[in-house]
Amino acid sequence: MSSQLGIGVPVPKFLPVTGTWTLPFVAYLSFLSHRVVFDRLNSKQWIGDRSSPGKDRDELEVDSRAHANFLENVPLAFTLAAVAELNGANRKYLNYAMAALFALRLLHAELGIKREESMGFGRPAGFWGTQGWLIGVAGYSAYLVKGYWGY
Repeated sequence: MSSQLGIGVPVPKFLPVTGTWTLPFVAYLSFLSHRVVFDRLNSKQWIGDRSSPGKDRDELEVDSRAHANFLENVPLAFTLAAVAELNGANRKYLNYAMAALFALRLLHAELGIKREESMGFGRPAGFWGTQGWLIGVAGYSAYLVKGYWGY
């Protein structure tokens, strides 16, 4: 698997697994972003994340938090996945891990935060699953480079 530089020098494709998963994650991020924009347009609330102060459940706030939470976790996850992949992670396992992360992020937002009272079963499952994912992939990355530390 390689491409050619302009002078015909073969260059391997780096990060094919991580690169593959950019499309679904960016598509979902775009979906979350559009939700926030539509809420802003409907409420004419151009700044801040509450469209109607005093209400217990504010859709702009809920959608803003779902969007922000995605952005708080996914960039670090992609960095960890890229580090693992560059250090020789099993691509099959890494694909499964990225699929699991995508499912966890969907669970957290769609079956968690977006549910009535923002506490569907997906919220704790998505949160704890994502935290476990981050710790697991970080540990796997450390394991992959254990020789560097003399073990």
